[in-house]
Amino acid sequence: MRISRFIAVFIVLFAIQASVAQQKKFIVHTVAFYNLENLFDTINQSNNDEEWLPKGSQNWTGAKYKQKIKNMARVISEIGTSENPNNSPTLIGGAEIENRGVLEDLVKDPQIIRKDYGIVHFDSPDKRGIDVALLYQKKYFKPTSYKNIPLYIYSNATDKEKEKEKEDKDDEADDKPAAPTADKRVYTRDQLLVTGMLDGEEIHVIVNHWPSRSGGEKKSSPFREAAARLNRKIIDSLIQINPDAKVITMGDLNDGPYNKSVKVEIGAKLKRDQLKESRDVYNPFEQMQREGNATLFYRDAGDIFDQIMFTEPLARKDFSSFRYWKAGIYNKPYLITTTGQYKGYPLRHGANEVGYSDHFPVYIYLIKESK
Repeated sequence: MRISRFIAVFIVLFAIQASVAQQKKFIVHTVAFYNLENLFDTINQSNNDEEWLPKGSQNWTGAKYKQKIKNMARVISEIGTSENPNNSPTLIGGAEIENRGVLEDLVKDPQIIRKDYGIVHFDSPDKRGIDVALLYQKKYFKPTSYKNIPLYIYSNATDKEKEKEKEDKDDEADDKPAAPTADKRVYTRDQLLVTGMLDGEEIHVIVNHWPSRSGGEKKSSPFREAAARLNRKIIDSLIQINPDAKVITMGDLNDGPYNKSVKVEIGAKLKRDQLKESRDVYNPFEQMQREGNATLFYRDAGDIFDQIMFTEPLARKDFSSFRYWKAGIYNKPYLITTTGQYKGYPLRHGANEVGYSDHFPVYIYLIKESK
């Protein structure tokens, strides 16, 4: 009889605890990254945009540009809505953006205009004329500072020049090194650092588009490793100011989670329980890559180049302030090629169709308990 009463009391207590847990409410924000792949307008400008003009090789007309904007807006409006159905991403980093004008057209699209996205963008020295940027919902995120931090990398540098470049890495991240001659510089995308208040909490976001694999993965890897060292330096500078700094670094890294740039130079961890210090970085996309997921394909091999990582304070288990919940890849059927040689690949622009991108977007959720 006593055993029966004990079991009954236990069941009641368990039911009460479950009820309390179910009553907890959380504030949820989606943070995303999307390589918009060649988001060019039709206006001839000083950058290298000849391919993306009405008379260029892509026959990039006004009608195609408008469709591209519409396609990008649709994707942005839907990212993360499986778990956060009432809102598109609060923060979304972007890459392969020609200029601020295309972003202004994008945020005015009817599918997302009500979200009232603000724009943080700088022109970068990239030889293709493409930049990174951050869009943010003004209602939830208030930028307090932002800057573009250039990446100085050089080809065919002598041993002496390489040693000088190494010394320059100890300087401030945004100081231009007095290093090799300008004609040896490889012009690539800057790294964008945005600091702001997310519902009253300070968050730092770094948006990246690291150097490509042009010339081969092995030959070009030192460039991405240099980009990773710059990224690590930015993170450490923020942690030095505030040991509990919540830093998110996102982008198209042109490397997988397993490459030296990510695993060694940034030191990204596979598991949350490997995080020991606030400067440690967690990469939820490494496990996804190990499970066979992909954000892009090349020669029928999938990989995850698009990643969102963050420092240990965002990975803590209490939800009294914003913490990481989970991550995802947005790869709905309409974003996937259904026929032909590239069946299963992301549906990109082609001769007869204005597609989306050669990358799938990625996202994470940040949540905290609502008081």
